[in-house]
Amino acid sequence: MSANRLIYLPLGGAGEIGMNCYVYGYGPEGRERLIVVDLGVTFSDMDTTPGVDLIMPSVDWLAERADRIEAIFITHGHEDHVGALGHLWPRLRAPVHARKFTGALAKLKLEDQGHDPAVVQIHQPRPDWVKAGPFRVQFVPIAHSIPESAALLIETPAGRILHSGDFKLDPVPGVGEPWDPEVFAAIGAEGVKVLTCDSTNVFSLHPGRSESTLHAPLRDLIAGARGLVAATTFASNLARVKALAEAGQAAGRSICLMGRAMRKMVAVAQETGVMTDFPRTIAPEEAVDVPRQNLMLIVTGTQGERRAASAQLSRGKYLGMQLKEGDTFLFSSRTIPGNERDVLRVVNAYSEMGVDVVDDPDGRYHVSGHANRPDLETMHRLVKPGLVIPLHGEHRHLREHAKLAASNGLASEIAPNGMMLDLTGDTPELAEYIETGRVYLDGSVLIGALDGVIRDRIRMALNGHVIVTLIMDEDDSPLGEPWAELMGLPEMGKGGRPLADTIEAELTEFLERAGARVLRDDEKLDDGVRRVVRQVSMEEIGKKPEVTVVVSRLA
Repeated sequence: MSANRLIYLPLGGAGEIGMNCYVYGYGPEGRERLIVVDLGVTFSDMDTTPGVDLIMPSVDWLAERADRIEAIFITHGHEDHVGALGHLWPRLRAPVHARKFTGALAKLKLEDQGHDPAVVQIHQPRPDWVKAGPFRVQFVPIAHSIPESAALLIETPAGRILHSGDFKLDPVPGVGEPWDPEVFAAIGAEGVKVLTCDSTNVFSLHPGRSESTLHAPLRDLIAGARGLVAATTFASNLARVKALAEAGQAAGRSICLMGRAMRKMVAVAQETGVMTDFPRTIAPEEAVDVPRQNLMLIVTGTQGERRAASAQLSRGKYLGMQLKEGDTFLFSSRTIPGNERDVLRVVNAYSEMGVDVVDDPDGRYHVSGHANRPDLETMHRLVKPGLVIPLHGEHRHLREHAKLAASNGLASEIAPNGMMLDLTGDTPELAEYIETGRVYLDGSVLIGALDGVIRDRIRMALNGHVIVTLIMDEDDSPLGEPWAELMGLPEMGKGGRPLADTIEAELTEFLERAGARVLRDDEKLDDGVRRVVRQVSMEEIGKKPEVTVVVSRLA
């Protein structure tokens, strides 16, 4: 019988921001029992994934070993950690373990996709343990920008792993549990073989700031505003939502939440007891009757998302509400790289209305939910791991975090997506490389990133599309002239003649020249027509469009 080994395999989130999915295994090589940590998503953009709703990690490797999966653990309720659960769980079908608030969100994800939410099991935090095959796992409370975040202490026969999850060192987070250094010092004293650790803010050199430092600036800003005040923050950042609501209430304003995600998060937090004494809110239909100077809207859409409330308001009236000159709009958030254009579109639309936009470039009204460089050093010092494996970040973040650990005398290893490490001995060893990939939620259908669907969509967006219809008679001769229909292309060519007419004329000549061997063979006919269309288009408009050829043959 082969010796047991302890393995670690990131399938998403190591070498990129978001889409987190990590696998730990213990047992004989090739027969290890597995646990999965997080099933998250990332978001699409119009440049590389037009029309895609969500992007999630490929779990093909896991699905092929589904009978070996003991459990799925969810560290916290952010979309990049739980957002793919409803879509990917049917391929894994393992019990899901979470804390109460996170578990409530996980159940909603499963229900949304028609799955039984009873697969989610709710657990108390440390000192309670969850047994999963050869593993015992503790949920260790840790501060983050969403309540009930947890690091996972994973006990195995080969040693203990601390999986940090997303975290920050915040002793006063407002909602949720505070950072408690004594807990992590105790874990370190018990012995930690490996720390797999958040790297998101490794390049931020100053210590992280507490959520509590925002309360006074928010109160001052809102108290001094005239007209209506609207503010956007991440819906999951319930401490911030509550701080904004309390600041509005202190200024004598009625509070209205706008956006489905915002209302859902607040409702779940109240139902699960993680957030109490939230200020009273009013519905949008009540808000329309409140004087502007006595009203505050807290809305979704920090990243300029087109369907979110902030973007809807920037385009005019939304749910009866409309911003006007003299109103104030606050972004209590940071713009995620890649979303700058969408946010600026909203900012400029408000500016044209005469709305005063506060977009907070200096961080006066926003703090990060992730540990900065000095905070990571604090975690290293408290936990004293035998090995640091950076996760949650692009490759540059992972590399910098590994260098930071090494500078403090700790061994480190970079393991990007697909690199399986054998952690059994004192020194990590490369076990194998696993092919990783992405899956797209396109409408209501999951498609592979390499299926060609999005590639074809991008080609059509860049080059336009021509549909050519041919009718062939019983003798394999053209019946009438070919017909070309253009989409996403200029109507007129450079000669001043309609492009469709030019294409149809050239196709008619091609068919007259073509021999019986070509006219009888759909594949040869398709190739010839495609070549003519692209050649004419290149000469007339400088583009080679995508071409669809429809050949109808009379029996």
